[in-house]
Amino acid sequence: MMEFDHIAVAGEALAAATQHVEQALGLTLQQGGEHAVFHTHNTLLGLEDRLYLEAIAINPAAPVPDRPRWFDLDNFTGGPRLTNWICRCDDLYATLASLPAGFGEPVSLQRGDLRWRMAVPADGVLPFDNCAPALIEWEGDAHPAARLTPSGARMTSLTVCHPEADALAALLAPHLKDQRVRFDTGPCRLKAEFDVAGEIRRLT
Repeated sequence: MMEFDHIAVAGEALAAATQHVEQALGLTLQQGGEHAVFHTHNTLLGLEDRLYLEAIAINPAAPVPDRPRWFDLDNFTGGPRLTNWICRCDDLYATLASLPAGFGEPVSLQRGDLRWRMAVPADGVLPFDNCAPALIEWEGDAHPAARLTPSGARMTSLTVCHPEADALAALLAPHLKDQRVRFDTGPCRLKAEFDVAGEIRRLT
């Protein structure tokens, strides 16, 4: 089974991605850190229900990796936007074996005492034009959401738009049971809604 873990907002620069989230939600993101292997960096926002949000971009001060970056960041252009959603699973290898090819191969990663495996496609592009979820397996009990300052914001829905949304929904149905995740036929994009102090705020 998969469980919703977090969402990612990409930008050509981290400051732009961070500002995009802060303006949309009216909340301040916390400093995150740098990612080895893919040489990206992020800022973070703690959400209710053991979820979190990350703003992410290529780290210009880091070397160029020897493989395509995750989330297809090597090809990211334009304004900052919500680009990816990530689901955790207890056994990444077994979950990948139950899915069609294309979700990637496990890559072991670490930042401080946080350790995890992420399934990353060889070309960095997830199925369904990056609208399929990235898959993660956390090692041990450490998880970013438990360490972030609570924002009080609750993500109430994530809408995954894709021309083949019905096929994606059918593929994930045996694995993911989360009423917050909705699928809509249309141009590729992600849309999220949040309850922030009783107000509905939207992020795209």
